[in-house]
Amino acid sequence: MTQPLRIVFAGTPDFAAEHLKALLTGRHRVIAVYTQPDRPAGRGQKLTPSPVKQLALQHDIPVHQPLTLRDPAAQAELAALEPDLMVVVAYGLILPQAVLDTPRLGCINSHASLLPRWRGAAPIQRAIEAGDAESGVTVMRMEAGLDTGPMLLKVTTPIGSEDTGGSLHDRLAGLGAQAVVEAVDALAVGNLPGEKQDDALATYAHKLNKDEARLDWSRPAQELERKIRAFNPWPICHGSLNGESLKVLAAVPGQGSGAPGTILAASREGLTVACGSGALLLTRLQLPGGKPLAFGDLYNSRREQFAVGQILL
Repeated sequence: MTQPLRIVFAGTPDFAAEHLKALLTGRHRVIAVYTQPDRPAGRGQKLTPSPVKQLALQHDIPVHQPLTLRDPAAQAELAALEPDLMVVVAYGLILPQAVLDTPRLGCINSHASLLPRWRGAAPIQRAIEAGDAESGVTVMRMEAGLDTGPMLLKVTTPIGSEDTGGSLHDRLAGLGAQAVVEAVDALAVGNLPGEKQDDALATYAHKLNKDEARLDWSRPAQELERKIRAFNPWPICHGSLNGESLKVLAAVPGQGSGAPGTILAASREGLTVACGSGALLLTRLQLPGGKPLAFGDLYNSRREQFAVGQILL
């Protein structure tokens, strides 16, 4: 058996922490962790360490949080660790060529897409929004381009009709973690050739923002239903009714037609709203200052607020 690899792990959010957790149970040694600087979070905006940093500290792994890896001092610090391999998962900093060249076996990345389908920041949500039948994780060898490197290993999962951005995220985190462990083991013995990506098949998964989460009722119901699932748990799709914000956390295809945004029916089952084509049955909503609730619970106390014929904007 080959010697355990000396691994530097670079990642920041929960998705990355799942990968680190899996590596810590394997035979290879994580000698250091790189993660984003602590950020303000919560109502008090208290500086909070990333999930990856919290996990690293629990395991007494040294943590590095440079503002950039373009700094020669930061590059020298990494080189001094003498890593065999760098595993990067949703880190959030660009790795310049000097960093990519530092580990003996290079740098690999776990990306939540069946590359080259979705490159970029939000592949999980964009796959649901676009109506893709499946998603997955690609472990690739990193190079200077954004998610362009040779593919080393792929795992796939179907996208179900009830999958949200959150549920698919969690499933891919688990699949990706195991895929990275498998890839690292194969790299350690030198038998994991890379497959070149077809750039012509690539689509850019733009970062999510709150502005695009506003529902345009003139769009087809099927399109809006996918968007509502994709943007849950963030940034959450929303509209407004009588000047009051209305967050939409879940919806299914509905019956009926009318001017886009018109309330066609309301019952304990949900709120039926006309779209550009078809209709949506909104089943879980959140009003300002309130908790997310099944529509039936809102309907009991606010029946007049959701009267047929009113218009959602």
